[in-house]
Amino acid sequence: MKEFSCGDVIPGCTATFSGECEDDILTQLGPHAAQTHGMSDVPDDILQQARSAITTC
Repeated sequence: MKEFSCGDVIPGCTATFSGECEDDILTQLGPHAAQTHGMSDVPDDILQQARSAITTC
């Protein structure tokens, strides 16, 4: 199982995500980034930071 806390990349955000694999989490990030952070596309640097912050639980 993998976990990601958006606040690790976007300070102040309390959203957390979990999934069986990294791809499960990344799939959830697109809609969250659009709805919560107003990003129509997740910039590559943010995506890379998110990948680095995904942990195994």
